[in-house]
Amino acid sequence: MALLLYALGRFAFRRRRLVALAWVALLVAVGFAAAAASGPINSPLTVPGTESQRAFDLIEQRFPGSAADGATARVLFQAPAGQRLTTSANAAAVQRVVGELRSGSPQVASVAGPFDGSTSGTGGGSVRLLAKDGAIAYAVVSYKTTATELTDATVNALKRAARDGRDTGLRVEIGGDALTPVPTAGPGEVVGLAITALVLMLTFGSLVAAGLPLVTALLGVAIGIAGISALGGVLHLSSSTALLALMIGLAVGIDYALFIVSRYRSELADGHQPEDAAGRALGTAGSAVVFAGLTVVVALAGLAVVNIPNLTKMGLAAAATVVVAVLVALTLIPALLGFAGRRVLPRKVRKGTRRLAAASDRARRGRRQDGLGARWAAFVLARPVSVLVAGVIGLAVLAVPAASLRMALPDDGHLPPDTTQRKAYDLLADGFGPGFNGPLTLTVDPAGRGNAGTAAARAISVVSALPGVAAVTPARLSSSGDTAMISVVPASGPNDTATKDLVTAIRKRRGDLRSATGAQVLVTGRTALNIDIAQRLGGAVPPYLALVSALAFLILLVVFRSLVVPLKAAVGFLLSVLASLGVIVAVFQWGWLGSVLGVKQTGPINSTMPIFLIGVVFGLAMDYEVFLVSRMREAYTEGAEPRAAITAGFAHNARVVTAGALIMISVFAGFVGSSEAMIKMLGFGLGVAVLLDAFVVRMAVVPAALALLGRAAWWLPRRLAAILPDLDIEGTRLHDRPGEDAAAHDPSLARM
Repeated sequence: MALLLYALGRFAFRRRRLVALAWVALLVAVGFAAAAASGPINSPLTVPGTESQRAFDLIEQRFPGSAADGATARVLFQAPAGQRLTTSANAAAVQRVVGELRSGSPQVASVAGPFDGSTSGTGGGSVRLLAKDGAIAYAVVSYKTTATELTDATVNALKRAARDGRDTGLRVEIGGDALTPVPTAGPGEVVGLAITALVLMLTFGSLVAAGLPLVTALLGVAIGIAGISALGGVLHLSSSTALLALMIGLAVGIDYALFIVSRYRSELADGHQPEDAAGRALGTAGSAVVFAGLTVVVALAGLAVVNIPNLTKMGLAAAATVVVAVLVALTLIPALLGFAGRRVLPRKVRKGTRRLAAASDRARRGRRQDGLGARWAAFVLARPVSVLVAGVIGLAVLAVPAASLRMALPDDGHLPPDTTQRKAYDLLADGFGPGFNGPLTLTVDPAGRGNAGTAAARAISVVSALPGVAAVTPARLSSSGDTAMISVVPASGPNDTATKDLVTAIRKRRGDLRSATGAQVLVTGRTALNIDIAQRLGGAVPPYLALVSALAFLILLVVFRSLVVPLKAAVGFLLSVLASLGVIVAVFQWGWLGSVLGVKQTGPINSTMPIFLIGVVFGLAMDYEVFLVSRMREAYTEGAEPRAAITAGFAHNARVVTAGALIMISVFAGFVGSSEAMIKMLGFGLGVAVLLDAFVVRMAVVPAALALLGRAAWWLPRRLAAILPDLDIEGTRLHDRPGEDAAAHDPSLARM
């Protein structure tokens, strides 16, 4: 591995113009493909194998044109104080708005108004659209396409109709998924990049060296995002996919470049010519980048075990962006180093490079032992038990709130109170009851063994008697009469425990319903689908953890040729992810520091958040494990004692690991300003996880554990050692060969 990457680094350095041109050409090609891509990004939410999904598929088959997957908008009307909507003036104003909604866009499938005798299309028959007190009513707009496919003209027509209604003196609010905003990163990401640039400048002391990681990371992310845009319509990628890829791609792209550029500078300081230094940097730090990237890819691709297509696609898209970041680091970085030469070093250092090269290796190593990293290692090694116990207890305390974790998919009730969607949600609950925000849909399928209408009537009788049911509407029959739909309105809100209990109760009565109706009765609707997703995600966490942990263990076993180090890495990851989940619960569910972080509404944690956090944090945690411990392993294989190897690893890599962690934290923190709640939560969670993993686990718990284990940390059974391939990630074979004078291959380098 080391020799292969060494040769690749030298090749890219010598053929720098060709390599740089190839990457620019790829960016242009993918950019043109993205610009020419037809169709908006769209990802219908499906959960194969669940009851709710089977019912949705049945509705789509038996009720064509029902727009089961189409966007909907609920337009809420409230009369002025002390008035009713049934007065002639108010009723006329409502009818005018309903008329505007019908004619506002060709994407409108149907509009059900409170005074026109039509139905809401929620799955049943006649649905009450006017509250009993006459003060609140609503209209339901059903669209032919999903929310992401609605045009700006359609959305503007919806907003204009509501605005015209307000001009008449009515209160008009809009709910439903038709106004779902396209998630954006927000201005915080620009601030994050500015902080990243500052950290790079402080770390390298050179504008050229600081610019390389930023330029290459942005290029890699641009290629990844353009690829997602080009394939978005074909693969039905969700609108959050690009933001997730941007978040992960920026963080790892900058980090990977940072480590290679840092090692290149170190090799220059050791007296190697620029081309040889680039090869050696790639043969050592580049090997760590390959395996660090591989662990991230494994973690993200492992999301496929959940069997939710949306998550699988998002994970694979983000993994592809990481692959691009690794390829950029292995080829474009050494090529750009060929253009930069010695200019990656500070000016003062460049002037003294030849004098530094003439100094003895012992003197150079002695200076490294005096650095901040070496002093921190000495502090940990002097009291490993205290550091280990303090670190573990601190993480355990932060993890305590995770025991109160509540998960749900967000709806309009989780939006800030000042949004029109939240106002519509509250109005609907006030006028009709909380269950109207999340009605259940029952499908009744006799499968040719009876009459659907008769079976539906019997099902209504059984379901109406269940506790927690506020209303059950008459059945709606399919055009062929072979299937019926019934709308069940719970007495509780969509995310209330009572609603979940009602869904469970109906499903437990499936046998009774079958006996009473002679038909198969399935429960679906967005509320039931959300419940099924939460159950699927909860059940998928253990096998997902087992899969990624096993694969990562194998990867790290090969990398470090040790049984203990991979196990220790997995335990450290578990501590990090539990502590970060605890902090997320405290902020987003309990509201601690919510005003500081711009959290306007607390509530259950997004159901997809924990498993995404686990996957991404696992990959990033292994990054720092590989970068830091590989340098310790390198010193140990060169003959250093275990404690001296720990000190050497910190002396060489602590500063750059610290810079990498600060960069990742700033990148993730920038996404806290996102308009998408999932991205905001994930950005915050990943930032906290990197903070805890890098500075508590990898910088404190890991060296303390290694110090206590001594040589046992690097133990590997002889039989296993004979079977495992020796990939030489430490670059030992590079030390056995003399450095080649790059100036002999390229005379222009002699002038650098």
